[in-house]
Amino acid sequence: MTIAQFYKFAVLTLGIFIAAQHAAWADVEVRGPDGRRILLKDNGTWQALDAEVSAAPPAAEAAPAPPMHLAELQMLQRTDIPGGCGFSLTLHNKLPYEIRSLVPEFSALRANGVVYTSLGLGFGPVKPGDTYRRDLRLMGIACQDIARLQVRGGDRCDMGALNKFSEPNGQCLALVKVLPSEVLTFNK
Repeated sequence: MTIAQFYKFAVLTLGIFIAAQHAAWADVEVRGPDGRRILLKDNGTWQALDAEVSAAPPAAEAAPAPPMHLAELQMLQRTDIPGGCGFSLTLHNKLPYEIRSLVPEFSALRANGVVYTSLGLGFGPVKPGDTYRRDLRLMGIACQDIARLQVRGGDRCDMGALNKFSEPNGQCLALVKVLPSEVLTFNK
């Protein structure tokens, strides 16, 4: 091969490479999962091509879907104990993944709405479909003086994609449904 032929070959190869790269960077039209046409631009942006389909209100798209499954927290009983009040609680995992750790805070409120005391109680590990039972002992207040037991916090959970670094607060407890109790007002 002569030098002239080599240069022709190199220029031709370079030209083909540049043309292929330019074609790879061109805009591409695709269809979304809902059937609407979308133009993916070579600058990294996109544009909806079906004006009538893209006219859906953005608030409806932005609203997160409620979780299909929730863990259920239930108060089974309340018992007078020496120097305080005891509660038997269960956490039934109806989530599709293991609850490795969940530590909600239970606050005892008097009839006037004042929090008398709060105590964290850990649940876990609880595999999907299993129930975990725990006893909560609130000292210094008699059962008859507690008007409501409120569930709070629980932000340092470890379940599914959530862990102690997940933001914003409240995501862990949002996956727990507090069942009403006949024993006492029990809620979040």
